[in-house]
Parts: sequence; C-alpha cells; structure tokens
Amino acid sequence: MSFIGVLETIGKDFAKGFSFALKYAVPVEKLVALLFPASAPVITAVVDATTLIQNAVVLVEQKFAASGTQSGTGPQKLAEVLTLAEGAVTSLLKTAGITASTSYVTSLINAVVAILNAQPSATPAS
Repeated sequence: MSFIGVLETIGKDFAKGFSFALKYAVPVEKLVALLFPASAPVITAVVDATTLIQNAVVLVEQKFAASGTQSGTGPQKLAEVLTLAEGAVTSLLKTAGITASTSYVTSLINAVVAILNAQPSATPAS
C-alpha cells in the first residue's frame, strides 16, 4: 500500500469513529431541546463546542498519523488541539453561561479523545 493509501485509510477510520459519535450526539441534542425548550440555546452551544473539539482532535490526529508519530505524542497533540480550539470553545461555552478555563477545556478535550478511542477500530478491506 502506498503512503497516500495509508493516509486515506487512517482518515477513513477517523471519519467512521467521528460519524459514530455524531450519530448519537445529534439526536440527543434534539430530544433534550424538545423536552426542555428553554435550554435549547445552551444545548446547541455545548454541542457546537464538542463538535469543534472533535474536528480539532481528528485534524491533529491525522497530522500526526501522516508524520508517523502517532504513539507517545499525547501532550503535543493536546497542545495543538488547545491552540486550534480553545478560544472558540471558550466563546461558545460562554454563550451558554459556562466559564471555561484552560483546564476545563483540557478536560473536555480528554473526554472527547476517550470517546473516540473507545470506538472499535475498523479493519480496512483487502
């Protein structure tokens, strides 16, 4: 398999995990908004912040996969995700009335990473 082929396979695997997480997040958001309409703006802001974090995590993971340095680089990946997403996540959460420090955003990033890591990895078709 070529280097580009490997990167495409990695990207597809991350996309599958990301899609799996979103498949359940969006219906829950809609259900809660229906049950608690006054909370809908807050829920939307939190879901948007989570989606932003997921996108940043996938982007950074793909970057490290492309360079062949996936393992043992957790702190570097976290730093890059924080750089990409912290400002926007903090702003989104602020609209929901949540004050988010760097350690709070770091906790959210770690939670998103844990969820994505818990997804079963797909084996590429031969």
